[in-house]
Amino acid sequence: MWQIALVLGIYLPLVIVAGHYLYHVTMQQKTWLDPVMNRIDNIIYKISGIKQVNMTGKQYVLALILSNAIMVLIGYIILRIQSALFLNPNGIGTMEATLSFNTIISFMTNTNLQHYSGESGLSYLSQMLVITFMMFTSAATGYAACMAFCRRLVAKTDTLGNFFVDFVRVITRVLIPISFIVALILVFQGSPQTFNSNETVHTIEGNMQDIALGPIASLESIKHVGTNGGGFNGANSTTPFENPTVISNIVEMLSMMLLPGACVVAFSLMVVNRKRKTLFGKQGLVIFAAMSILFLIGLTTCYLAERAGNPIIGELGITQDLGSMEGKEMRFGVAQSALFTVVTTAFTTGSVNNMHDTLTPLGGMVPLFNMMLNVVFGGKGVGLMNMMMYVMLTIFIACLMIGRTPQFLGKKIEEKEMKLIALCILIHPAIILVFSALAVSTVAGVEGITNPGAHGLSQVLYEYASSSANNGSGFEGLSDNSTFWNVTTGLAMFFGRYLSIIIQLTIASLLAKKLWHSESVGTLKTDNAMFTFLLVAIVLMIGALTFLPALALGPITEHLQIRS
Repeated sequence: MWQIALVLGIYLPLVIVAGHYLYHVTMQQKTWLDPVMNRIDNIIYKISGIKQVNMTGKQYVLALILSNAIMVLIGYIILRIQSALFLNPNGIGTMEATLSFNTIISFMTNTNLQHYSGESGLSYLSQMLVITFMMFTSAATGYAACMAFCRRLVAKTDTLGNFFVDFVRVITRVLIPISFIVALILVFQGSPQTFNSNETVHTIEGNMQDIALGPIASLESIKHVGTNGGGFNGANSTTPFENPTVISNIVEMLSMMLLPGACVVAFSLMVVNRKRKTLFGKQGLVIFAAMSILFLIGLTTCYLAERAGNPIIGELGITQDLGSMEGKEMRFGVAQSALFTVVTTAFTTGSVNNMHDTLTPLGGMVPLFNMMLNVVFGGKGVGLMNMMMYVMLTIFIACLMIGRTPQFLGKKIEEKEMKLIALCILIHPAIILVFSALAVSTVAGVEGITNPGAHGLSQVLYEYASSSANNGSGFEGLSDNSTFWNVTTGLAMFFGRYLSIIIQLTIASLLAKKLWHSESVGTLKTDNAMFTFLLVAIVLMIGALTFLPALALGPITEHLQIRS
């Protein structure tokens, strides 16, 4: 337990410092990197023809979609012809069409679901020019959308900013510097960073083994900093090259947690009076506390389930003093494995340091439910936007119960906004449940399920929850590299990413155009402990009502079966 407490103890001061820095970057205030980065930004603006002018809501969304679409097209072409390009010392072949479609959508939507084996499916050029590049741009896209959403929400005028300016600033001032530091730490701990081809070595068991090399550390750093997920190697952060030591394991977890939490801090600073000096605004603190409560509930459940072990093994007389160690690294044990599992799905990164397919049923239900909720901090920026939908829903429900006018940050929440909020909340479960139903009712879908019964359904639910939540981790038991799974998960990733962003920016635009009203005696307080617990209750209630039937047929049934 002390290992978990250590990571969380380091995280809290770091996230506050990072949040203040993000606030200055977002609001285009002075930062210590400006003397260097202003020159770099201006060169980028000049070459790209970017005009630093405010955009309307439609212009902002259009710029986001078109820029992502162009990157998808270029990346798809590179994957399809990678065998003919340079930086391919291992002779990797061209990627198949549907797999290329799935891969490019996956990395552009910040999902990084991998239906290919990392070290054997991509050339070094593809790993850098497609995968690593899109890890930067997809994270920057999510952050730009979130900060535009927050600025629009707290503004008393109809202001939004410029997508390309937000996009460039977060890459040059946030993602690149932090990723560079993390990459240096990983190299120091033993992660390779080289263009050398794979090496074949003679093992102590007398066999021959290929050791995958390449630019691993640089990919691993932005993979975690940008909450991207995936991995250079197929086995992800369970491998010693991606995650060599306990120190690298802690650094990777902190990297995943840092910026999603910092987005909440930055938002809290936007809400408070600019003249007041504060570490953490009350409104943001309420949201951060609600996310933290959900996170700690999941972490406690997962840790206790894995620590208790498998009762069937216990009945055989085999001691499980270390807990359930199936699929886990001895380097990390139950504590760091459980923490990594909850972090990677709460912060929707998708990196794994143990195989989620081998978790106990209740331990596996936690990451699954985290992705189904998709508000427990969430990915870079997107988690905060999703939680804001529940904040407004909670305000609306609470005000209906006590007969007050729903109002948030001085703006009234009315019929049009509530319809869009309801639609935004329902899109995510609809994608998961509809595609899961399609998978278990068609021959092509059933062919990919490798486990019978309840665990097989859990695999399917996890795959589509991971895709829709833009997480990218998997139970890894599916035979998912087929036309059916490549296409359906690709669509789930696409709709799960862009439909929500478009609706959320629309809601923020509607609220920005409303008249600002000062608080009165009749205004519902949204910055106190009572609202925090009400928000947590609403999130859990909506999640349970939506997903409990599916969970009952999957992990809950499996738990009861091994206990019977």
